[in-house]
Amino acid sequence: MTAVPYFALIASALALLLAYYFAQTVLKADEGTDLMKEIGQAIREGAMAFLRREYQWVSAFVAVMFVLLLVLPIDGRPSASFAYLMGAVLSSIAGFIGMRIATAANTRTANAAREGAAKALPLAFKGGAVMGFSVAGLALLGISFNYLLWVTWLGVDSAFQVVAAFGLGASSIALFARIGGGIYTKAADVGGDLVGKVEAGIPEDDPRNPATIADAVGDNVGDVAGMGADLFESYAGSVVAPIVLVSLLLSGVFIQGDELQVFGDYESLLMYPILIGALGMIASIVGALLTRGKEGQSLSTQLHTGQYIAMGLTIIFTIVGTQWLFGGTDIVTTPIYLSLTIIIGLLGGWAIGFVSEYFTSEHYKPVKGIAAQSETGAATVTIEGIAQGKLSTLPSVALVVAMIGLSYWLGGAAFGNAGDVIGLYGVSLAAIGMLAVTGVIVAVDAYGPIADNAGGIAEMAELPPEVREVTDSLDALGNTTAAVAKGFAVGSAAVTALALFKSFSLTAGSQVNLDINDTAVTIGLFLGAMTPFIFAAMTMSSVGRAAQAMIVEVRRQFAEIPGLREGQAGVKPDSRRCVDISTQAALREMLLPGGLAILLPLVIGFIDVNALGGFLAGAVVTGFLIAIYMANSGGAWDNAKKYIEAGAHGGKGTDAHSAAVVGDTIGDPFKDTSGPAMNILIKVMTIVSLVFVPAFI
Repeated sequence: MTAVPYFALIASALALLLAYYFAQTVLKADEGTDLMKEIGQAIREGAMAFLRREYQWVSAFVAVMFVLLLVLPIDGRPSASFAYLMGAVLSSIAGFIGMRIATAANTRTANAAREGAAKALPLAFKGGAVMGFSVAGLALLGISFNYLLWVTWLGVDSAFQVVAAFGLGASSIALFARIGGGIYTKAADVGGDLVGKVEAGIPEDDPRNPATIADAVGDNVGDVAGMGADLFESYAGSVVAPIVLVSLLLSGVFIQGDELQVFGDYESLLMYPILIGALGMIASIVGALLTRGKEGQSLSTQLHTGQYIAMGLTIIFTIVGTQWLFGGTDIVTTPIYLSLTIIIGLLGGWAIGFVSEYFTSEHYKPVKGIAAQSETGAATVTIEGIAQGKLSTLPSVALVVAMIGLSYWLGGAAFGNAGDVIGLYGVSLAAIGMLAVTGVIVAVDAYGPIADNAGGIAEMAELPPEVREVTDSLDALGNTTAAVAKGFAVGSAAVTALALFKSFSLTAGSQVNLDINDTAVTIGLFLGAMTPFIFAAMTMSSVGRAAQAMIVEVRRQFAEIPGLREGQAGVKPDSRRCVDISTQAALREMLLPGGLAILLPLVIGFIDVNALGGFLAGAVVTGFLIAIYMANSGGAWDNAKKYIEAGAHGGKGTDAHSAAVVGDTIGDPFKDTSGPAMNILIKVMTIVSLVFVPAFI
């Protein structure tokens, strides 16, 4: 049993070795023509420059939080400060590695597309897998090392609160990476599309458009580094939550029936989340190695093969591992029930992802319906996209509710009718199940922006039309996989936040009373329910302001640079200026919403801890719903546009296409900025409250 954290260290090391292997495979591939190399270098320089500047800004925030954790009267100081710093640093490293290889993979994928999709898809996947296994490997490494350091080796006081601080560090980076990256990418995307495609009537990714390079940079900083940080935080939080929860629930006592009994050795329950993380990592490695391109096989099948293999192996490994850990003890009377909580979470995450795919894929009715509405203009496209996004919350909520209910019952039944005391442990395990195959999930998600960039490079480098057809097919698949990954992320956010919320209430003890009849709780509920709406409004307005600056600049260059709009030979846009506009806007605009996510729970907590409890409850519910709605509406608008561009309803250049472009433009901040940031928001506010609750009471 004590070997579990060491096994997790080995699994994380294997994941990092796989990331290195894939990185070398990508870097050895041919970049293509000199023009392709030049374009790729411009994208890479812009992306890495943004990431360095973002980390410089965020480091000031990290320093402030480090000091707060040192000086405020919280459990586990000063150790918590160093655990927090470790979480922030490892998340930053994962983002840096993933960004570096993703920006190298895009030109090589475009070049491979000259030989067909079977060559290009595995290369794009390997580029994404570097991010995936860097994220999962470093997160599991950090968690297992922190457990060994603070719990096993040093045995510090309040060790599990110290481990929670690691999750807070990961959340801090994720919050700003998601917001800043999302603002950057959508400022460039919206600005470029409105002036280029709508006003100037030139194709997407046309080299004449000054915002094209900035748009390509944005795909990387938002959808690679941003999503990577998001799922790093989600993965770390899903493992930390049950560890902290069980440490609070079972500190020497156990309730069976109506009687309080001595629980005894519960270390295996603390080890179990780490074991599942390690087993899921091994399964993900196998799945990634078996993802290969095959001629004549659908692209979707090729890309999802590794994910399905990883999920299947995780189920098998979980059953075997659970029996090994608990089979010879009296702690868990029915180990298979704990296995089932993991499996329910895994299948529930996949099901939520499928719901997202149904509402965002051009193969299904919702997207086709939105495309059909383009025949009557942008207004009806907008209305139908909003309607479908809101409708998608119904099956998503139903799945989450079913998953919580089943895992709660199974968690209690595993211990012989333990009821309220341990049922939430089962719920927290379901969150681990959802993210057990994080390495593959991120790989499949990060594949999307690499494929998108490859298409842009093919267009800018003036490669033959058949190459762009290949990259477009890869990109369309990437939009769907991105929606699936967001489904996993937001589903796990809701379940993890529930476990963290329970840990918060247990830590507060008798000092917090979450009675709805309490006026302070009611006030907190309303404030919490409002916060995701305000957060979404702020981030969307930020995109609008940044996009406005981009639009002005693109219009200026078309007007002032002779021959640019006409495409005269030798005339090039000032792409660096557009990259700089997006960078400055994103860094400036991310500070207020990101800061409020940290500040609000601290302010409310110091005023009234009961109000803080109500605040967290309200924020979790509305944040989850808004995340689902915005992500799916945005994805549906995007693929409706691509469906028309593929030839439906008259194809490119028609009024229907123009209407769909408007819908897609509205959906950009929905799906890539405000929506994805919601799952981080609700977890950040919850984990801040958990870590700082001793200072509130």
